[in-house]
Amino acid sequence: MTDITIYHHPACGTSRNTLALIRNSGVEPTVILYLETPPSHDELKKLIADMGISARALLRKNTEPYEQLGLAEDRFSDDELLNMMLAHPILINRPVVVTSRGTRLCRPSEAVLDILPDPQQGAFTKEDGEQVIDEHGKRISH
Repeated sequence: MTDITIYHHPACGTSRNTLALIRNSGVEPTVILYLETPPSHDELKKLIADMGISARALLRKNTEPYEQLGLAEDRFSDDELLNMMLAHPILINRPVVVTSRGTRLCRPSEAVLDILPDPQQGAFTKEDGEQVIDEHGKRISH
């Protein structure tokens, strides 16, 4: 069985599409509703390191706490940014997916295809109507 974890926000279309693409590969992932159950400081730090990005790159900018906390200013250390994301999990951009092939912030949702160990098992169309996978389970290039 393939072990996949998604840090998921059900109200986010990109997150829903990513989860559906994982399921379209025949796998039921571990779903972490990170707004309700945020990762620990060490877990978040490891996710960021595994993605090879900075803490700032994982910040979600178009959310209220980002403006209120002045996060656009480049005066915060990575640890300070991590602490703010943990205090306000809505600041963590989503979805983050962990598989045996890597850890990735899946924006756009089809970025998950690069780290899924198993192929897609059928056609897939995103919520906005964009077809991503054809009826043979092959990625459609746009």
